[in-house]
Amino acid sequence: MQQFDIGNWVTQLRKGLLELCVVLQLSKGEVYAYDLVKRLAGVKSLAITEGTVYPILSRLKSAGLLSSRLEESPSGPARKYYALTPEGRAAMELMRLYWGGLVVSIEQLMEGEEDDQNVDS
Repeated sequence: MQQFDIGNWVTQLRKGLLELCVVLQLSKGEVYAYDLVKRLAGVKSLAITEGTVYPILSRLKSAGLLSSRLEESPSGPARKYYALTPEGRAAMELMRLYWGGLVVSIEQLMEGEEDDQNVDS
């Protein structure tokens, strides 16, 4: 029998939440891509790397949820800044609503689990 791999489960959960985390950060205003990576890397439970965030930015931009612009930098190459488009804001609101409902549902399942344990005691 194969053992349950909690590490894989955590990885899949993180992957599913990353787009929500990206759009939530961008909802606060335009952000330089590397700064976005640093902000999200500060959330230890997410375990974000640059290689994870850039493909998400590209995918969201291709979907029309983000806009980007280049700005010359006095110290190095031009910097790419990202912002939510109106479609991105609408998608973010849908994501927030779904997330809120999901959290409530999972909490209800957990409460039911506790109730089941109390019955057996």
